[in-house]
Amino acid sequence: MPSVALAVALCAMVATALPSPGLFVAIGLGIAAIGTGWLGYRTRGAPGFRRLAGAAAITIGAMSCSLGMLRVVLALAAIDRLDQMLGPR
Repeated sequence: MPSVALAVALCAMVATALPSPGLFVAIGLGIAAIGTGWLGYRTRGAPGFRRLAGAAAITIGAMSCSLGMLRVVLALAAIDRLDQMLGPR
């Protein structure tokens, strides 16, 4: 499970750099990486590397999810600024 979580987290990080639908994919894959990383981390009988990989997937997933959300906020702020520049209708 931790290897799947790391793969999903790395795909989410790559999706943060992609154009338009990439930000939504990054948010979705980031949430998936956090969930699968948590499942991999909480297995107490797993070796240390697997638990560490789960924790890394949680961290990378959270970073990519927050970067995706930041891109959404910046896009909405740019749209609002353009709307203000056009003036009242």
